[in-house]
Amino acid sequence: MQGPLLLPGLCFLLSLYGAVTQKTKTSCAKCPPNASCVNNTHCTCDHGYTSGSGQKLFTLPLETCNDINECIPPYSVYCGFNAVCHNVEGSFYCQCVPGYRLHSGNEQFSNSNENTCQDTTSSKTTQGRKELQKIVDKLESLLTNQTLWRTEGKQEISSTATIILRDVESKVLETALKAPEQKVLKIQNDSVAIETQVITDNCSEERKTFNLNVQMNSMDIRCNDIIQGDTQMNPSTKKVFCVYWKSTGQGSQWSRDGCFLIHMNKSHTMCNCSHLSSFAVLMALTSQEEDPVLTVITYVGLSVSLLCLLLAALTFLLCKAIQNTSTSLHLQLSLCLFLAHLLFLVGIDQTEPKVLCSIIAGALHYLYLAAFTWMLLEGVHLFLTARNLTVVNYSSINRLMKWIMFPVGYGVPAVTVAISAASWPHLYGTADRCWLHLDQGFMWSFLGPVCVIFSANLVLFILVFWILKRKLSSLNSEVSTIQNTRMLAFKATAQLFILGCTWCLGLLQVGPAAQVMAYLFTIINSLQGFFIFLVYCLLSQQVQKQYQKWFREIVKSKSESETYTLSSKMGPDSKPSEGDVFPGQVKRKY
Repeated sequence: MQGPLLLPGLCFLLSLYGAVTQKTKTSCAKCPPNASCVNNTHCTCDHGYTSGSGQKLFTLPLETCNDINECIPPYSVYCGFNAVCHNVEGSFYCQCVPGYRLHSGNEQFSNSNENTCQDTTSSKTTQGRKELQKIVDKLESLLTNQTLWRTEGKQEISSTATIILRDVESKVLETALKAPEQKVLKIQNDSVAIETQVITDNCSEERKTFNLNVQMNSMDIRCNDIIQGDTQMNPSTKKVFCVYWKSTGQGSQWSRDGCFLIHMNKSHTMCNCSHLSSFAVLMALTSQEEDPVLTVITYVGLSVSLLCLLLAALTFLLCKAIQNTSTSLHLQLSLCLFLAHLLFLVGIDQTEPKVLCSIIAGALHYLYLAAFTWMLLEGVHLFLTARNLTVVNYSSINRLMKWIMFPVGYGVPAVTVAISAASWPHLYGTADRCWLHLDQGFMWSFLGPVCVIFSANLVLFILVFWILKRKLSSLNSEVSTIQNTRMLAFKATAQLFILGCTWCLGLLQVGPAAQVMAYLFTIINSLQGFFIFLVYCLLSQQVQKQYQKWFREIVKSKSESETYTLSSKMGPDSKPSEGDVFPGQVKRKY
């Protein structure tokens, strides 16, 4: 009997509760619009609205319930690929972007799980999406490349990131402009999301806005901000400065270094910023800040060296009387240094395009390694010559050097650069200059061989100096004069520069003395070509005699040319008359 009685009682209670609820909701007159009464004591905003105070329950009669925009942060409803969120009063909906539609044919859907937006545009848009996908994939590979971002300082990361973002922006805009009118292109993967839209209707609707939404980021753009430009007039009472954004290890800031004003009027300002590298970067183990004075020293010193190396190479080629194994070594060293210095001056700062910059960096790597290899051969030959001073026949030394010098001089650096380029091709060329990267110790592919060579040459130089000192002390003191001794000492000291021993100063560019060492390194080693020309040409008696011979021949040839010209003017039968002021002057006869 109890079972049948319980069911009507339960139904009665439920019906009564519903009646009380309805009565409570309708009798709560103090709640604002879009709000409901709770327990006849508090008000709460309806779904899709939020109170102005942020409280869920409130009693104040002046409280308001405002619409929640689910399409912007912190809510940012994600509608999925090729779709955007639209907010309406108290709710929202998702809709496919122009050029796409749902598979079901409906206009709206609620969330990304219902997203079946399909492309309905032409193949031109499809091609644009493919190109954009390639850009996204390439950018993702760069962002996830741990090797690229593993560096000691912040400057390299900042510069690389700036270049990557600039290139990506340029490529994305180029791809977007290929799409049909007002079509949205949206591509994303695990790391990168890109959305573009081309505006072509010249903003016909007043206050028209566009929304770009990728992942949890949304941006509303006014059409007028795209179509209309804004010109800020140059004030006549203020001075305009040309600057660039400079990234350093301590941060980034605006800098005027290397920037100057070209032209300015009321509406436009034209600036030019030039940032050149100094010679000291070749041996620097850390990133260097630009020093205009050091750059000037570099360009002056290398220009002098180029002239001297060219004259030295021509001397070694044209002077038949001095041609032997020694001059062959001098010639190859001069040629390698000439090409390396020339490429440094014209190519070290050509960072665009990236492929060309990498090629320049590889060529500089090879040329300077080849120059150092020839310096080592110079040191070995100098030592062998000094050791065999008592030997009359030097044929064995000459045969040995002729047999090994070209394979070693050009082959060893080629193998070194080939291995480096095959193993780490992406480390050739940096954002600032066309040289080797500092990360992963890649600089040691150049510094390692250089350190070995100038250390070996320093040892050979000490041995040669000791041998010559013993030899000279055993000779009659009358044989050598004070002048000859001083000249020998000067030539011996100059050999330190020629053999590359002073390049060790480049490794000392650390700590407080870094700038001083950079100046010493640049001043001394940028003039290496001058020392080669001075010691091997100007201070060589054989070369001096050859220069004198050439000079006399030039003077004689010029004199003969003038005599021939003069005699041609006078003619074979003409004679100077008594009234002539100068011999050879011919009077006209009428």
